[in-house]
Amino acid sequence: MAEIAFRNVTKRFGDTTAVDDASFTVADNEFFCLFGPPLSGKSTILRLILGLDQPDQGEILIDGRVVNDVGPAERNIAMVFQNLALFPHMTAEQNVRFPLAERRQPEAKIAARVADAAEKLHIGHILHKYPAQLSGGERQRVAIARALVRDPAAYLMDDPISALDARLREEARVELKRMQREAGRTLIYVTHDQEEAMSVADRMAILDHGQIRQIGAPVDLYDRPVSAYVARLLGSPMMNIVPPGVIPGAPAGAAQIGVRPEDLVVTPGEGAIVTGVEPLGGYTVLTIAAAGETLRAMLRGQPQWQPGQGVAISADPKRLHVFGPGGDRLVG
Repeated sequence: MAEIAFRNVTKRFGDTTAVDDASFTVADNEFFCLFGPPLSGKSTILRLILGLDQPDQGEILIDGRVVNDVGPAERNIAMVFQNLALFPHMTAEQNVRFPLAERRQPEAKIAARVADAAEKLHIGHILHKYPAQLSGGERQRVAIARALVRDPAAYLMDDPISALDARLREEARVELKRMQREAGRTLIYVTHDQEEAMSVADRMAILDHGQIRQIGAPVDLYDRPVSAYVARLLGSPMMNIVPPGVIPGAPAGAAQIGVRPEDLVVTPGEGAIVTGVEPLGGYTVLTIAAAGETLRAMLRGQPQWQPGQGVAISADPKRLHVFGPGGDRLVG
């Protein structure tokens, strides 16, 4: 079990600052997600926790102990890399059992843990194969299984299920959440998929060019983003952010107004035009042109709107997000 903390950590690679004065604490037994666009610093933070990179400034703590000078092997952290790093000369089963065999664990314990991980990740039928004989998704599941069989202080995972198809991704993230709860271990998870992050995380850290912009529970970040940057990252379709006047009800002093597609009210009228209709079964997404801006509205069911129809748009003032000239949240 482990609490992991950063205290004003900075990491540079030449002239590039990959992590910029980052401070946060991941609680023991927490499922914590690092989320942001490419090159925002997510993977570098994992490497710093693991001990593969050393900070240029600041401290990294595991259970209150500063580990800046502690090697990776002594930190007892299990890592699943995005590139998987499987041993090509070993079968899938040999790869999975490797961490336990290296520690000379009893054979019965190794066999039981390998069987349990194989069942959870649906890889029992491929354990006899070598990595070159596996698909990308199968290799990812083997790499995750190799981490599961250990008994580490914490798990670090760098976008570990991105190669799986949609159905297997849904199953895998449910299993990861269950595994983390049952194991009682801290899990720090990097993903580029905002839906995935919001569905599994106890808390999320939103990164931007190495800086942490906001930390909180997914629902809090979604409902109260501290900036237009955070607001745009979460939600699909993304939040509509437009100048005041496009949506009635903007307060004085606002530079930008944000409204979630599901909060945009569309009624017959004038002032805007439907330019696109996407029926998606349980809901329909409309693309709407208004005052030179493009907005998206997400409506329940399959309302019979057609491209070219005139509409009026509005929103409950309590559901508006108000941002200042620099993009920071002002009120609400």
